[in-house]
Amino acid sequence: MSVLVVDVGTSGLRASVVTAEGKVLQTYYRELLPESPAQGFVQFDAAAMGAAALAVASEAIEAHGAMEAVGIANQRASTILWDRATGEPVGPGIGWQDLRTVGMCLALRSEGIRLAPNQSATKLAALLDMADPDRSRDLCFGTVDSYVAFVLSSGTLHVTDHTNAAVTGLVTRDATRWDLELCERLRIPASVLPEIVLSSGELGPAPALHGAPTIAGIAGDQQASLVGQACLAPGGAKATFGTGGMLDCSVGPLRPLFERRGHSGTFPIVAWSDSEGIHYGLEAVMLSAGTCVEWLRDDLGVVRSAAETEALAASVDDSAGVVFVPALLGLGTPVWDFGARGALLGITRGTTAAHVVRAVLEGIAHRGADLLEAVEADGGLSVEVLKVDGGMSSNRVFSQALADSIGRPVAVAAVTEATTLGAAFLAGTAKGLWSSLAEAAGLAKPRAVVAPRRRVDRARWLEARSRAERWVQELSALDF
Repeated sequence: MSVLVVDVGTSGLRASVVTAEGKVLQTYYRELLPESPAQGFVQFDAAAMGAAALAVASEAIEAHGAMEAVGIANQRASTILWDRATGEPVGPGIGWQDLRTVGMCLALRSEGIRLAPNQSATKLAALLDMADPDRSRDLCFGTVDSYVAFVLSSGTLHVTDHTNAAVTGLVTRDATRWDLELCERLRIPASVLPEIVLSSGELGPAPALHGAPTIAGIAGDQQASLVGQACLAPGGAKATFGTGGMLDCSVGPLRPLFERRGHSGTFPIVAWSDSEGIHYGLEAVMLSAGTCVEWLRDDLGVVRSAAETEALAASVDDSAGVVFVPALLGLGTPVWDFGARGALLGITRGTTAAHVVRAVLEGIAHRGADLLEAVEADGGLSVEVLKVDGGMSSNRVFSQALADSIGRPVAVAAVTEATTLGAAFLAGTAKGLWSSLAEAAGLAKPRAVVAPRRRVDRARWLEARSRAERWVQELSALDF
């Protein structure tokens, strides 16, 4: 028995086969890059995404045979609107990073409605205004998981799970149902909304695929990674370091008490839902992580590849006093300053490229410590071991710097994309491949555990971070 996972990211999508032993056999990939037709706009070809999802899933089944279940993991809050009868999108898919609705968000704030442009709510309103101004068409709204499920089910499923619904901005406080009063204010017809379903539960067959396997698991990418890293108990936490960085922590069956954002800048999330109910978590956000390494490679030309940063940083014992603040796109948790900008401090005539590269890796690690401290403060809990995945987790200098910055062990995932395992565990458990989610998650063993080796000067780091804040005053004044 095997599980097929379709995982749709920001720059591409993959289909992977996961065995009952928790092994990822093979992955089939298609690049699907977003486009930016204007400043602040990020959009993608939703029809091409649906076709690519079907293609990679079919390739996997053709190579490995019929699957028992299908799991879906996805970039969150990206928004698609399509015709119910034809399945054809009626406009571009609007990416989660898109800022075209900033003005709408600010206008709504004057009415006491707090929505952020990275949520789906105002993106959907904008798509409806463009494609159906009088709200007379029979259309379907969905985040990426919804559209993939619709395509694989040949149009029979119009669903989204609690993890994805919770980040649309359109649900009630506990994420159990749509906030119809808010939808009415935004002129969003209830008829376009998908059914909110369990993250782990049998939803229906996927007749577009050979053997019509059951779609049985759906989760947003960060929540899927949380499950795939076996962070199920309260205090279980993982951090994903990709282009940006996300740290998620399970808190249990009770939702955090704060409404939108905690005092330390974290957000309440649905970690996953199953037959036992909804399991909640906290999320902390770093806006720039791997982006900083791309800057070293593509803009400064200090290295030819991201992989070279490890050896170059390891060639020096420390950064020789150089400190880097990774705020290329502003700061997220804990201060949420969109006008903050990157800073490189402590440069001398003796500063080398190796020192700068090491300072960049250490700066990202310090931001990881910021996120962990914020989650512990807002959640009133303690994290004993931080589990990590994402592209940067393979860099040993960075992993060591992270362990040193947080002062506790870092467990590096055996697979770079733990999202795949999480979606497989959710789907396979629903189909009985594993008796419980805990049994499934128990298969996820770290590739390495990195213990802290040295004490770092967090006070010095925080001073550097404060110097990077409020650099672009107009952007610093924005608060969603």
